[in-house]
Amino acid sequence: MTIPYPEIDPVALQLGPLPIRWYSLAYIGGLAAGWFYLTRLIKNAPIWSDAGAPINKAQLDDVIFWVAIGVMLGGRLGYVFFYDPSLLLQPWQPILGFLPFPPALMLWQGGMSFHGGLIGVTLAGWLFARHHKLNALSLGDLFAAAAPIGLFFGRIANFINGELYGRPWDGPWAMVFPTDPLLTPRHPSQLYEAVLEGLVLFIAIRIATHSFGLLKKPGATIGLFLAGYAASRIFVENFREPDAHLPDFPLGLTMGMMLSLPMLALGVWMIWRTYAQRPAQTAK
Repeated sequence: MTIPYPEIDPVALQLGPLPIRWYSLAYIGGLAAGWFYLTRLIKNAPIWSDAGAPINKAQLDDVIFWVAIGVMLGGRLGYVFFYDPSLLLQPWQPILGFLPFPPALMLWQGGMSFHGGLIGVTLAGWLFARHHKLNALSLGDLFAAAAPIGLFFGRIANFINGELYGRPWDGPWAMVFPTDPLLTPRHPSQLYEAVLEGLVLFIAIRIATHSFGLLKKPGATIGLFLAGYAASRIFVENFREPDAHLPDFPLGLTMGMMLSLPMLALGVWMIWRTYAQRPAQTAK
């Protein structure tokens, strides 16, 4: 039993020789929606400590550009290094008919890696905080609160592209993806990730920041995001088709699990660290 896969053209709009893909629009939409949400957070004084939000509106407008660069460059390089290093060795190919371009930077060939994007954003945010003498952990907390928005948009784009589909399954909401060479019913794992990494994680962080004052504890929101994303990703990897070109890992682990396990440990440690320091700060 299956339900029909809603075939949507991955190209949302064709501007002459330039295709505008849903994948690109998802990144633009995620950044725009995230920026809007962040403008609301920095104005909400009660959710911050007495020091207030780590940046003002003008600084937010500046850092969002560098975050976008970190997401795109880190995400692409992460995919190349973690999933397909052979792209580094392929000859440059013409783009738009005349401009030579390295396959390693062609986003439509293989896609992006979340873990690489996370590294890129972390580096961009840290450099920005250091340059402007800002609290790097509080700045990271701010972006961790909005990150699930971009994840949701990205996973929906994966679904539209028919990529990163799930393992074979004959359950009630199984789908046959036209990009699957076997054309077998599968888990729509992209939607599982959109729900868990996007909606559920956003709601959990929203409750933690607005009802439990998590943004008043620098680093705690980062920890919640890292642990929440890693747990969601490890869970969904059990339903997602492993990359066929990657070697088998021990204990049935996948590359996504391998990359997420350190995130889970770091996230739990950051939350523990925040609360472990609390009595010492109170004693002062």
